[in-house]
Formats: sequence, C-alpha cells, structure tokens
Amino acid sequence: MLIGELAERAGTSPRTLRYYEEHGLVRPRRDVNGYRQYDDAELRVVHEIRTLLADGFGLDDIKPFVACLRAGNESGHVCPDSVAVLRRRLAEVDGYLAQLTDVRQRLRDQLSQAVQEREIRCQMNP
Repeated sequence: MLIGELAERAGTSPRTLRYYEEHGLVRPRRDVNGYRQYDDAELRVVHEIRTLLADGFGLDDIKPFVACLRAGNESGHVCPDSVAVLRRRLAEVDGYLAQLTDVRQRLRDQLSQAVQEREIRCQMNP
C-alpha cells in the first residue's frame, strides 16, 4: 500500500509516517518510481507506535517494541528489551505518583489551614 493508504488505515498522516521512518521505526520498500510501499506488517507497527506514544513513551523507548514485532512476535511487549523499558517506565510513573501524592497532601494541609484561619477571623470580626 502507498503512504496515503497506510496513513488513512492507521489514523495518522503521511507526514507522521515519514517522521517515524526518519527515526527508524517504519520501514517502507521503494518502488522503481521511488514511491514508498508498505505491507500490512507496517500497519501493525504504526498501531503499536501510536499506542505507546499515547502512553507517554518516547520514540527511542519505542524502538525495542518495534524490533520485537519485527522479530515475529504477536506483541511488542514480550521481548527482554521491551520488558526492561516497561519496568523503567513503570518506575518513573510510580515516582511521579509519589511526588503528586506529596503535593496533594501539602495542598490539602494548606487549604485546611487557610479555612481554619478564615473561620477564626470571621469569629473575631462578626
């Protein structure tokens, strides 16, 4: 299929596909006339890329998943390099959650203190 058809089937744009190609994630064949030709396996790769991007992965992190798919696996998540990226990313997200939990608690404490101080002022100045 040509780049426009792949883009339509994948729900993206030809420009995005060229961008993925620049980063080594998508590999088209070239016709005699220079047109990019994609097989159905590339559609699967593009879906994997888009799913991982939506989950917050960067393009470099996505490379092991694509390599895993290209190795003939049903999922890009089953290869050791992909598992390592998943573990690292999960640890990062856990760290972000811990930080956000701390921020939330500080905000709750500040709000509670502000409300108490306001109530005291209102009682003193009826």
